[in-house]
Amino acid sequence: MPAALFVALAGTALHRHELVLGGVEIPWGAAAALVMLGSAELWLGAAFRSVVPTAVCGLLCYGLTGWWSTLETGKRLVIGDAAGNIWVFGIAGITLAMLLWCRRYRLPAG
Repeated sequence: MPAALFVALAGTALHRHELVLGGVEIPWGAAAALVMLGSAELWLGAAFRSVVPTAVCGLLCYGLTGWWSTLETGKRLVIGDAAGNIWVFGIAGITLAMLLWCRRYRLPAG
C-alpha cells in the first residue's frame, strides 16, 4: 500500500509536465509517471515473487487517481486533458502488462 500511495501522489504531481516542440505539446510527465508505476510494480512482483502486490499497487493507484479526477472543480488533481487521460488510463495498461510480466516471478508449486 505505501508503494501505491507514493506512486499515485508522485505520478499525479508529475503527469502535468509537458514539453512543447514545434507547437506540439508532448506530455512527458505522464509517460514518466507511468514508467515510475511500472518500475514499482515490477519491483513488488520480483521482491514478493507474486502478482498479488503488483495487482494491489495498480488497483490502489488507479482508484486514488480516479478519485482525484472526480473531485469538484478547483480541487481536482487530474483533469480530462491528454496528460490526465494518459496518466489515468495508462495505469490500467501498465498494470496489466506488469501482471503478465511478473507471472514469471511466482514461486514454483510444491
